[in-house]
Amino acid sequence: MHVDFPWRYDGRGATAQTTEDDHVRDMLLQLVLTDPGERVNRPGFGCGVRQLVFGPNSPELAAALQFTMQAAVQRELGDVLVLERSEATSEDAALPVSVTYVVLATGHAGSVPVEREGLP
Repeated sequence: MHVDFPWRYDGRGATAQTTEDDHVRDMLLQLVLTDPGERVNRPGFGCGVRQLVFGPNSPELAAALQFTMQAAVQRELGDVLVLERSEATSEDAALPVSVTYVVLATGHAGSVPVEREGLP
């Protein structure tokens, strides 16, 4: 078992635990939502998604985000999961992102959607 993210107490007052599949999903979310340089002793960890949020929404931004996420996932989590698909699309004032993967240890397929809405 693994420690659940975000950290919390379970019903018994102990540290909440989670399954392997949920743990991999949690690691993927942490990777996507962390900026490089944000983690002590891991300066290259993260995707830099927050840096792209303030750029003008365009197909070019979506392509840059998709490439950045794919590279970070393969670099940091390549021994834990197989990246099936990484998508980022430019839709009006939103930039929805989705990462589809397969957990190597269990064979479970999963998808992590992340969406940031902003002003037009």
